Amino acid sequence: MNRQNISRENYQTYVWFRHAAEAGNAYAQFNLGLMYKKGDGIERDYARAFRWLRQAALQGLAFAQNHLGALYYNGRGVQKSDVEAVYWFRHAAEQGDASAQQNLGQMYKKGRGVEQSHELALAWFYRAAEQGVASAQSLLAECYLYGRGAAVNYPLAMAWFRKAAVQGDAIAQLHLGMMYKRGLGVEASAAQALCWFRQAAAQGNAGAQRELGLAYADGLGVRADPLRACAWLQRAGDQGDKESQYKLGTMLASGQGVERDEARALVWYQRAAEHGHVMAQYNLGSMYANGRGTERDESKALEWYRRAAEQGAPNAQFNLGVIYATGQGVPKDEVQAAQWYRIAAEQGDPSAQNNLGVMYANGQGVPQDDHMAVFWYGQAAEQGHALAQYNLGGMYGSGRGVARDAVRQYMWMLLAADAGDQTASANKSIVARRLTPAEIGSALDMSRRWVMEHGRLTHVERGL
Repeated sequence: MNRQNISRENYQTYVWFRHAAEAGNAYAQFNLGLMYKKGDGIERDYARAFRWLRQAALQGLAFAQNHLGALYYNGRGVQKSDVEAVYWFRHAAEQGDASAQQNLGQMYKKGRGVEQSHELALAWFYRAAEQGVASAQSLLAECYLYGRGAAVNYPLAMAWFRKAAVQGDAIAQLHLGMMYKRGLGVEASAAQALCWFRQAAAQGNAGAQRELGLAYADGLGVRADPLRACAWLQRAGDQGDKESQYKLGTMLASGQGVERDEARALVWYQRAAEHGHVMAQYNLGSMYANGRGTERDESKALEWYRRAAEQGAPNAQFNLGVIYATGQGVPKDEVQAAQWYRIAAEQGDPSAQNNLGVMYANGQGVPQDDHMAVFWYGQAAEQGHALAQYNLGGMYGSGRGVARDAVRQYMWMLLAADAGDQTASANKSIVARRLTPAEIGSALDMSRRWVMEHGRLTHVERGL
C-alpha cells in the first residue's frame, strides 16, 4: 500500500491494524477491513475490505460477519450472492448482533437468499428492536401496521413507531404522523400528525415534506398557506416524490392559491409522469393536446395518453379512442378507437360507454349490432350521461335493439334534457306530441323515480 494513499493522521493507525491483522488479530482484521470498506482515511478498496472482513468473520467476529454479508448483498469486492449474504447475516444474528438481525429480517421480508417469510422477518425485527435499534423498531411496527407476519395491530404498531420516532427515526415519524392523520388505532389528530411530519420533514424525509405541503395547500390542521405548501412540495419533488410533483403541477395549472403558470405546471407534470404517475401522464397528454403551457404537439399527447392508458387510466383510454376515431395526429383507425373505448367502458367510463354504443349502432370499428348499442348506451345512461340518455331514448323511439316504446323514449329524453343535452331539449316536445296525456304522465313518473334512485347525476360529453 502506497503511503500516499493514506492520510498522515491515519498512517500509524493503519500500520498498527495491518501488523496486528497479519498476526491474526480478528479485531484488527475487522477494523482494517472497515477502513477499506468506508474509505476512512484510506483509499476505498472493496476487494481488500472483503479479504480482511472475511478473515475476521471466519474467526467468528459477529461485526465482521454482518459487514461481510453486506458486501455479498451489494456485490462489492465479491460477486453478488444473496445466499452468502444470508449465511453471514445469520451467523452474526445468532450471536446477537442487532444490525445483522435487522438485515436477516429484511432478507426474509424480501425473499432474497431465503424463501420469503413475513413471520420470520417479524421475529428477527423483534430481536433487533428489543435491543433498541430504531430502524428495526420501525420495521417491526410496519409488520403490525400492515399485517405482515402477524395480525394487524394498530396499538402495537403505534407503540413501536413511537419508540423509533423519539430516537429520531424519520420513517417512523412519518408513519406515526400518518396514523394520527388517519385515526388508525388512535383518535385522529391533525395537530399530532403535523408535529411528527415536521420532525421528519426537518430531516429531509420526502414523504413528510409532501404531507406538510398537502396540509398547507388544503388547510388541514393549519391555516391554508399556498406559498408554504409549494415550498414543502418542491422540497419533496426535488427528491423525486412523484405525488408532490403532481400536486405542484395541479396547483400551478389551476392557479390554486398561487399565480397560474402552465409552463411551470408542465415541468412538474413531466417530472411526475416520468416517475410513472398516471394522472400526471394524463394531464401532460392533455396539455400537449390542447397547447397549454407549451406548443400543441399531437405526437407527445398521444405518447402520454398511451402511457397513462396502459396503466389503466380510463380517461386516457377514452381520449385514445377519440384520437383514433377522429385521426388526430394519427391515421384514422376505427378498430383501435373501438378497442380503447371498450377498455375504458369496461372500467365504467360513461363517455367511453356512450361512444362504444355509437360505434355499435353505426358499425364503426365493430360489427353493427343494435343490441350492443342499447347495452352500452344503457350503461352510460344509468350513470347520468346526458348524450347516452338521448341516444338510448332514440333507440326506444325507433325500436332498434329494443322493443319500440315511446314512453321510455320520452322518459330518457326528459332526463337528457334535464342533464343539459340541447338536442334533447329541442326535440322532447316533438316526441310529446305523439303521446297521450296518460303516457306523458307515465314518462314523468318514471323520470322522477329514476332521479330519486340515482340522484341528479350528470355526465356531459367530454373530449380531449
